[in-house]
Amino acid sequence: MPVPSADPHVDAQRRAAEGARLVLRGIALNALLAVVKIAAGLLGHAYALIADGMESVLDIFSSATAWAGLRWAARPPDANHPYGHGKADALAALAVALSIFAAAVWIGWYAVHAIITPHRGPHWATLPLLAVIVVVKFWISRRMARAGSEAGSTALGVEAWHHGADALTSAAAFVGIAVAVVGGPGYEAADGWAALLACAVIVFNGVHVFRRALDQAMDIAVPAEIEKEIRAVALNVAGVRGLDKCRVRRSGLSLLVDIQIRVDGGLTVRRGHEIAHAVNDALLRASLAISDVSVHVEPAAE
Repeated sequence: MPVPSADPHVDAQRRAAEGARLVLRGIALNALLAVVKIAAGLLGHAYALIADGMESVLDIFSSATAWAGLRWAARPPDANHPYGHGKADALAALAVALSIFAAAVWIGWYAVHAIITPHRGPHWATLPLLAVIVVVKFWISRRMARAGSEAGSTALGVEAWHHGADALTSAAAFVGIAVAVVGGPGYEAADGWAALLACAVIVFNGVHVFRRALDQAMDIAVPAEIEKEIRAVALNVAGVRGLDKCRVRRSGLSLLVDIQIRVDGGLTVRRGHEIAHAVNDALLRASLAISDVSVHVEPAAE
């Protein structure tokens, strides 16, 4: 893990830049896969593969939204945004979550069309291509999820799930096409049914993704483990006799902390102020992606 710099906003910008580079690679991959999937679907008469290719086209726009949200969220505070621009990450995550539902609707429509419309059975040659696509998509999904966890970015996490959903639809297309190829005449609609099943799974899990993005936009509390770490850092500062409130919320790639410490009631105001500053500095130096700390001082109980 990189050593935190003196300026927490510089760290946030670094994490955003790393995440943005990964998203750009995902955009390039989706553009390539969209062309390959649609071309192979048309040539191989695979409706599920065509629908999968169209979803990759939609993924390009959702990835561009995630990229813009990451870059905007990392901008430092200014006169109009004293707490920074972290909400852009949550808003981008919401937009990506909504695009997942849009992709599910598109795939569902195409799947139903493939089921009710007579068409030639898919060609077996589309199966090796789909196998490669599934492996590549799952790989980039795992990598992006790890990057999202390290950066604390909800948009990256949702984008990772979006790539995972794409892998899921490709896997469903593989199963459907395999059934159609093995079954022969009368099984031409198998790839459509597979795509429809994948669509239902995407919608079900999309609700979870949407709620996750909405929670961040609504300032949901961070996990208890993070608050516990913050309390431990503050209690380790010389002069801190105890802690009361500790409120933490995520703002994009960083955490905002509001903490209440207790010090010896007989100390001078200056000394109490110095201890508060020490707590502030200790939390900003900790590897917890904290960008802003508000410390309130109370006298310890006699």
